[in-house]
Amino acid sequence: MDTKTIDQLLNRFETTGVVGEGNPRIKTIVRRLMRDLMIAMEELDITPEEFWAGLNYLGDAGRSGELGLIVPGTGLEHFLDLRMDEAEAKAGLKGGTPRTIEGPLYVAGAPVVQGEARLDDGNTPGEVVVMQGVVRGEDGKPLAGAKVEVWHANDVGNYSYFDKTQSDFNLRRTIVTDAQGRYKFRSVMPVGYSVPPGGATDRLLQQLGRHGHRPAHIHFFVTAPGHRKLTTQINLENDPHLWDDFAFGTREGLVPPIHTNTDRAAMQALGVAKPFYEIKFDFTLHADKDSVPATDFQRPRAAA
Repeated sequence: MDTKTIDQLLNRFETTGVVGEGNPRIKTIVRRLMRDLMIAMEELDITPEEFWAGLNYLGDAGRSGELGLIVPGTGLEHFLDLRMDEAEAKAGLKGGTPRTIEGPLYVAGAPVVQGEARLDDGNTPGEVVVMQGVVRGEDGKPLAGAKVEVWHANDVGNYSYFDKTQSDFNLRRTIVTDAQGRYKFRSVMPVGYSVPPGGATDRLLQQLGRHGHRPAHIHFFVTAPGHRKLTTQINLENDPHLWDDFAFGTREGLVPPIHTNTDRAAMQALGVAKPFYEIKFDFTLHADKDSVPATDFQRPRAAA
């Protein structure tokens, strides 16, 4: 079937059953995606069996809540980041902390703490880690009152709220920076995780000859008045999947060194009996700019 016939079919689609003007933007997007899909079906000779199997697969993935894993796993979420990087570069915004994927496991409403927080509920097993740093503007000046939203997995790779064995906001907090722009938190060292075995994402990745593993990481939203929202994560060095992340989330500049603190006085101050880990990481935010797409946008997110 040639493209002329496909275009005729799409014209019929747009002129049949019309009851109003509709949304011009949605109409343009749907027509383009439908046209590209039809051309791909023709060029790849996709059979009816393959088509309905793919459609049912997407339905299963939606019902199981795995579309949020498939999107990063296919590189689409990373592609959105690259498009935003390009838009900022064209607008003259350079430097700053690199962005990377949000993923599907953020939960709105985490407790707000001033300056310093403990993320775990006190009963969470794992090795202790203390992370701290400064939030700055692109001029290098500290940003007092910035919000550092942080969330990460526990020592077996599970996230609170979705894992009902944990309290809803375990390993989740919003930290407001102090007058010097500083934030600090104590938590337990996260580990990497894998997509649900046998689930929709796993089945797709197996067909592609790929694994579904993520390296250990810690997620952040960083915001401040007059500045662009930063969505990012740090990835923990020495993880076997650090540069082999199925979700394409690891980026240069987001792998800080991890120091082991063996100082007795420091251990005593934390109430721990063995050495703990320390991470130092500063965030740099771009100032607001009207000519660049917004980084604080709406998308479906969980809330507790």
